[in-house]
Amino acid sequence: MAQMTERMKELFDKVRTVVLSTASIDGTPNAVPVGAKKIIDGETILISDQFFNKTLANMKANPKVAVTYWEGREGYQLKGTVTIETTGQRFEETAQWIEEMSNKAGFPLKSKAAIILQIEEIYGIAPGPGAGKKLV
Repeated sequence: MAQMTERMKELFDKVRTVVLSTASIDGTPNAVPVGAKKIIDGETILISDQFFNKTLANMKANPKVAVTYWEGREGYQLKGTVTIETTGQRFEETAQWIEEMSNKAGFPLKSKAAIILQIEEIYGIAPGPGAGKKLV
Protein backbone atom coordinates (compact mmCIF):
# COMPACT_ATOMS: atom_id res chain seq x y z
CA MET A 1 0.00 0.00 0.00
CA ALA A 2 1.04 3.59 -0.58
CA GLN A 3 0.74 6.26 2.09
CA MET A 4 -0.51 9.79 1.34
CA THR A 5 1.56 12.61 2.82
CA GLU A 6 -0.07 15.24 5.00
CA ARG A 7 0.06 17.68 2.06
CA MET A 8 -1.64 15.17 -0.27
CA LYS A 9 -4.39 14.67 2.32
CA GLU A 10 -4.78 18.41 2.85
CA LEU A 11 -5.24 19.04 -0.86
CA PHE A 12 -7.63 16.07 -1.23
CA ASP A 13 -9.82 17.51 1.52
CA LYS A 14 -9.62 21.02 0.07
CA VAL A 15 -10.69 20.32 -3.52
CA ARG A 16 -14.44 19.99 -4.02
CA THR A 17 -14.29 17.48 -6.87
CA VAL A 18 -11.95 14.66 -7.87
CA VAL A 19 -11.96 12.60 -11.06
CA LEU A 20 -12.59 8.85 -10.71
CA SER A 21 -11.29 6.87 -13.69
CA THR A 22 -12.29 3.28 -14.42
CA ALA A 23 -12.03 0.92 -17.36
CA SER A 24 -14.33 -1.80 -18.57
CA ILE A 25 -13.07 -5.36 -18.91
CA ASP A 26 -12.25 -4.66 -22.59
CA GLY A 27 -10.29 -1.53 -21.63
CA THR A 28 -12.84 1.15 -22.55
CA PRO A 29 -12.04 4.14 -20.29
CA ASN A 30 -14.54 6.10 -18.22
CA ALA A 31 -13.91 9.18 -16.03
CA VAL A 32 -16.45 10.93 -13.81
CA PRO A 33 -16.39 13.87 -11.39
CA VAL A 34 -16.95 12.96 -7.74
CA GLY A 35 -17.70 15.29 -4.85
CA ALA A 36 -18.76 12.81 -2.15
CA LYS A 37 -15.33 11.67 -1.00
CA LYS A 38 -13.33 11.45 2.20
CA ILE A 39 -10.10 10.07 3.60
CA ILE A 40 -10.38 7.03 5.84
CA ASP A 41 -6.62 6.91 6.52
CA GLY A 42 -3.42 7.63 4.60
CA GLU A 43 -3.79 4.47 2.51
CA THR A 44 -7.57 4.43 2.03
CA ILE A 45 -10.23 6.76 0.63
CA LEU A 46 -13.98 6.43 0.47
CA ILE A 47 -16.24 7.56 -2.37
CA SER A 48 -20.00 7.45 -2.08
CA ASP A 49 -21.98 6.17 -5.06
CA GLN A 50 -25.15 8.12 -5.75
CA PHE A 51 -25.23 8.04 -9.56
CA PHE A 52 -22.72 5.47 -10.85
CA ASN A 53 -23.92 3.32 -13.74
CA LYS A 54 -21.06 2.66 -16.20
CA THR A 55 -18.61 3.43 -13.42
CA LEU A 56 -20.15 0.84 -11.10
CA ALA A 57 -20.28 -1.79 -13.84
CA ASN A 58 -16.63 -1.09 -14.64
CA MET A 59 -15.55 -1.40 -10.99
CA LYS A 60 -17.41 -4.70 -10.64
CA ALA A 61 -15.69 -6.10 -13.74
CA ASN A 62 -12.30 -4.43 -13.17
CA PRO A 63 -11.62 -3.07 -9.66
CA LYS A 64 -8.47 -1.14 -10.68
CA VAL A 65 -9.15 2.63 -10.62
CA ALA A 66 -7.42 6.00 -10.48
CA VAL A 67 -8.50 9.10 -8.57
CA THR A 68 -6.99 12.37 -9.77
CA TYR A 69 -7.19 15.74 -8.04
CA TRP A 70 -5.44 19.08 -8.35
CA GLU A 71 -5.44 22.76 -7.61
CA GLY A 72 -3.41 25.13 -9.73
CA ARG A 73 -0.10 23.47 -10.58
CA GLU A 74 -0.19 20.92 -7.76
CA GLY A 75 -1.93 17.59 -8.16
CA TYR A 76 -1.85 13.87 -7.53
CA GLN A 77 -3.16 10.64 -8.96
CA LEU A 78 -3.98 7.76 -6.61
CA LYS A 79 -4.12 4.31 -8.17
CA GLY A 80 -5.36 1.16 -6.53
CA THR A 81 -8.07 -1.43 -6.09
CA VAL A 82 -11.63 -0.80 -4.93
CA THR A 83 -14.12 -2.81 -2.98
CA ILE A 84 -17.83 -2.00 -3.06
CA GLU A 85 -19.76 -2.06 0.20
CA THR A 86 -23.57 -2.01 0.18
CA THR A 87 -24.12 -3.30 3.73
CA GLY A 88 -22.40 -3.01 7.07
CA GLN A 89 -21.34 -0.23 9.40
CA ARG A 90 -19.18 1.71 6.94
CA PHE A 91 -21.97 1.72 4.34
CA GLU A 92 -24.55 2.80 6.95
CA GLU A 93 -22.26 5.64 8.11
CA THR A 94 -21.73 6.70 4.49
CA ALA A 95 -25.47 6.68 3.79
CA GLN A 96 -26.09 8.86 6.85
CA TRP A 97 -23.26 11.25 5.89
CA ILE A 98 -24.65 11.67 2.35
CA GLU A 99 -28.21 12.15 3.58
CA GLU A 100 -27.18 14.82 6.10
CA MET A 101 -24.83 16.61 3.68
CA SER A 102 -27.30 16.63 0.79
CA ASN A 103 -30.25 17.71 2.93
CA LYS A 104 -28.22 20.72 4.15
CA ALA A 105 -27.52 21.61 0.50
CA GLY A 106 -31.24 21.35 -0.33
CA PHE A 107 -30.66 18.50 -2.79
CA PRO A 108 -31.53 15.22 -1.01
CA LEU A 109 -29.50 12.20 -2.13
CA LYS A 110 -29.19 8.55 -1.15
CA SER A 111 -25.94 6.60 -1.17
CA LYS A 112 -26.13 3.29 -3.06
CA ALA A 113 -22.65 2.11 -2.01
CA ALA A 114 -19.43 2.99 -0.26
CA ILE A 115 -16.53 2.58 -2.67
CA ILE A 116 -13.32 1.89 -0.75
CA LEU A 117 -10.04 2.56 -2.56
CA GLN A 118 -6.89 0.95 -1.19
CA ILE A 119 -4.12 3.17 -2.55
CA GLU A 120 -1.30 1.19 -4.16
CA GLU A 121 0.59 3.93 -6.05
CA ILE A 122 0.69 7.74 -6.03
CA TYR A 123 1.83 9.89 -8.96
CA GLY A 124 2.46 13.60 -9.29
CA ILE A 125 0.58 15.36 -12.06
CA ALA A 126 2.14 18.83 -11.79
CA PRO A 127 3.30 20.21 -15.14
CA GLY A 128 7.01 20.16 -15.90
CA PRO A 129 9.83 17.63 -16.05
CA GLY A 130 8.43 15.59 -13.11
CA ALA A 131 4.94 15.23 -14.59
CA GLY A 132 3.69 11.68 -14.15
CA LYS A 133 6.50 10.74 -11.77
CA LYS A 134 5.71 7.98 -9.32
CA LEU A 135 5.94 9.47 -5.83
CA VAL A 136 4.97 6.53 -3.65
